[in-house]
Amino acid sequence: MSKSKDIFGPMRVPFLILTPACVLLGIATAFYAGNQINPLHILLVLVSAICTHISVNAFNEYEDFKSGLDARTERTPFSGGSGTLPAKPGMAKTALIIALVSFSVVALTGLYFTWLYGLALLPLGLLGMFIIVAYTPWLTRNPLLCLIAPGVGFGPLMVLGSHFALTGQYSWVAFVASLVPFFLVSNLLLLNQFPDVEADKTVGRRHFPILIGRRLSSFIFSTFLVLSYVIIVVGVALSILPIGSLLGLATLILAIPLLKGSINHAEDIHKLVPFMGNNVLVNLLTPVLVAVGLFIH
Repeated sequence: MSKSKDIFGPMRVPFLILTPACVLLGIATAFYAGNQINPLHILLVLVSAICTHISVNAFNEYEDFKSGLDARTERTPFSGGSGTLPAKPGMAKTALIIALVSFSVVALTGLYFTWLYGLALLPLGLLGMFIIVAYTPWLTRNPLLCLIAPGVGFGPLMVLGSHFALTGQYSWVAFVASLVPFFLVSNLLLLNQFPDVEADKTVGRRHFPILIGRRLSSFIFSTFLVLSYVIIVVGVALSILPIGSLLGLATLILAIPLLKGSINHAEDIHKLVPFMGNNVLVNLLTPVLVAVGLFIH
C-alpha cells in the first residue's frame, strides 16, 4: 500500500482532476457541433490527456528533486510538489520512468488520431509534447512563457485537441471555449508560484513573481481572472457560445473574493493559502459549467 502511494506521489494524483474538467469542455464543443461521437475516442482522449498531465507532473518532480529545489521549498497544499522524492530519494528513477511511459502513451495516441484524420492535428500534438518536456528546464526561465504555457496546454491544446480528436476538425466554438481554461490555468500556476519565490530564484527560474514581485504579479492574476469571464460573455454576445455557457459565470461567487484576496494577501503566504484553494475550485468548476451550458443548448 505504501509502495503504491509512493508511485502515485510523482503523478500528483489529487491534482489530475483538472484534466477531466478541461477534456469535458472539448467533448461538449464536439457535442454542440452536432457530431456523432465515438465513445472509444472519448476514452482515448481522456487517457491521453491524463497521461499528459501525469507526464509533466512526474518530469517536474524528477527535475525539481535533481536540481535541489525540493530541499529549499516550503510546501503548501497547492504548491511545492508532492514531497515524495525528498522523503524517498530512491523513487527518483521511478518518477522518471512514470514520466517517460506517460509521454509514450501521449505520443502513441496522437499518432493514432493523426493516422485517422491526417496531419492537421500534428502541430497541436508537437507543441503539447514540447511543453511537457520543456516546461521545467526551459520555459520556467522565461517569465512570459512560464505564465502562458500551462494555460496553452490545458486550454487550446487540450480543449481544441479533444474537439479535433472527436470530430476531425477545428471550430471557433472550441477555440473560444478553450480560452476560459487558458486564462484560469495560467492563473493557477501563477498564484502557486507566490510561495516559491525565494526557492525558485536559487535554481535560475524567472517567473513574474520573481521578476516583478508578488504584489504586481497579483494584478496580472486579477487581469487573467477577469478575462476568463469576459471571454464567456463575449463568446455568447457574438453568438459563438450558446447562452447556456453563461452558467460559467456562477463561479464569480468564488472569483470575486479570490481577486480581492490575491491582491490583499500577495505578500502574506499564510493568509494567501485559502485563496489558492478557491483558485483550484474556480479552475475546476468554471469549465465544467461552461461545458454543461454547451450540452443543454
